Amino acid sequence: MRVFLDTNVLVSATATRGLCADLFREVLLLHHLVVCPALLDELARVLTQKFGASPEIVEDALCLLQQDTIVAATGALPDLALEDKDDLAILAGAIAGGAEVFVTGDKAVQSLGCVGKMQVLSPRQFWERLVREQPAGENPLGAEPQSRDGGG
Repeated sequence: MRVFLDTNVLVSATATRGLCADLFREVLLLHHLVVCPALLDELARVLTQKFGASPEIVEDALCLLQQDTIVAATGALPDLALEDKDDLAILAGAIAGGAEVFVTGDKAVQSLGCVGKMQVLSPRQFWERLVREQPAGENPLGAEPQSRDGGG
């Protein structure tokens, strides 16, 4: 499955242990991670400005996210009623990359439910979907997520 993890999910996955980190590992191991330039730019900005990450750490994170992932060009901006216009560019990248699921902690984006055929889910909702889709008796990564972080 093609999965797009929003900036807030990736930041949480890199900064803390818990649900978002577990989702990130699951997607890297068993699915296709979709990223786009708008996401990479926003991630670099957040890691630098909000977390004080060094240029080397930011570069390492961006390199990791471009290895074995689908790097989509940002397409036409979707016509959606969102206050944060940066969200539109990121959603456009997810659509251009053929993401089936867009995972975000952003309540305004979650409220969309779907954008075209792409389902918009919270980290918790996506985890629960992965659990449901596993063969009987198996959970993703073999366990419950470490904590309840990630806005879901």
